[in-house]
Amino acid sequence: MLRALAVLLACQLAGEAITRSLDWPLPGPVLGLVILVVLLFVVGRRHLVSSSTIDETSLGRMSNGLIATLGVLFVPAGVGVIQELGPLGQYGVALAAALLVSTVLTLVVTVWVFVGVSRLVERKR
Repeated sequence: MLRALAVLLACQLAGEAITRSLDWPLPGPVLGLVILVVLLFVVGRRHLVSSSTIDETSLGRMSNGLIATLGVLFVPAGVGVIQELGPLGQYGVALAAALLVSTVLTLVVTVWVFVGVSRLVERKR
């Protein structure tokens, strides 16, 4: 378990170091997650761990444990929202409109990308 936690933290540290040193407008943990996915892909390609048994490894158990307690991390955000009810009431309509527009745009772009990728996959067949 300690090695699995070290792998997760090393990936996050690598992502943080890369984004800060290159001054990228990307959160370090997001790049760390990409690094972790690439590492897992390489491990899977070398047949060291099967994707069907990844949950049985220490990394899988550690990740599942962190995901199970992820809800606790939303408590500070909820408290922050409650503390800022004044500005939220003042700008609530604009925030709701921005959320609605960004959600619809995200869904449209997601569908567009999915259709494009599926057409590319069909052409290759």
